[in-house]
Amino acid sequence: MDRLLAMEMFVRVVETGSFSKAAREFNTTQPTVTKQIAATEERLKVRLLNRNTRGVSLTEPGALYYEKCKTIVREAEEADSIVQLRQTQAQGLLRVGTSVAFGRRVVVPLALEYMSRHPQVQLDLSFEDRYVDLIAQGIDVAIRMGKLADSSLGARYLGANPWVMVASPAYLKKHGTPKRAQDLSAHVALIYSSVVGDEFWRMHTPRGEPVTVPVSGRFRSNNLSAVLAAARDGLGIALMPRYVASDSLAAGKVREVLGDHALPEQEIHAVFPSPKLVPGKVSGFVAFLQGRFDEGWWEA
Repeated sequence: MDRLLAMEMFVRVVETGSFSKAAREFNTTQPTVTKQIAATEERLKVRLLNRNTRGVSLTEPGALYYEKCKTIVREAEEADSIVQLRQTQAQGLLRVGTSVAFGRRVVVPLALEYMSRHPQVQLDLSFEDRYVDLIAQGIDVAIRMGKLADSSLGARYLGANPWVMVASPAYLKKHGTPKRAQDLSAHVALIYSSVVGDEFWRMHTPRGEPVTVPVSGRFRSNNLSAVLAAARDGLGIALMPRYVASDSLAAGKVREVLGDHALPEQEIHAVFPSPKLVPGKVSGFVAFLQGRFDEGWWEA
């Protein structure tokens, strides 16, 4: 027997004064309600209601039981309301995971703007370049680059992360500016080592032909800011996400190389533990991010 349901039925029988009226409220039959009350009395070994042709009335123990049941039913309804409210509204602790460079340069200002719009949200922002198990780490939503592997995770496409090739004016003046992809083999490459197959740079020529060029150089790093710093200091040519280089490009600290060649782009996704019953704090944050990575977002 569902004890809470039996309590709810008992309360409504008392308040309506009728088994049949209570049955209609629960969309069931009068015998079903009668059996629930009788089973409760049998379990408690006490009569809760006096029954006669004029209706029902409480016994002395029934009156005590009614007051307790009324409190329990009300608190159960409040518990349901609190959970449903959390599920539909942006509030509570939101744990967001992202990579180091993208998180520091892009996600942080967006997250702070989101918090200013939703003062009931507390944010826990973590930075990891390695793959993170969302469920094991307790992450509500992660911002990830690249194609997603098939999984049971929920995901929303946010936009594209374009890459750019750059070098300082001093380097290009000293070593010349590459005109073709094949020219890169004669130049010093600044290698971002977190990319699989980093010893090859892949692109498409202006005519759409795919080209893979082997590159080498004295400087390697898994940190994009370090690679950009090396490029600004004239140590070589670097390949990196455009958002990382955008400020330096605008300031003239570096120049775009082979700008007529198409470089790879990464997909940007918001990923969360399950596609079902997504909490409001997660769906609200994802909806806020959608539209923020349209054409030219790295210049915003």
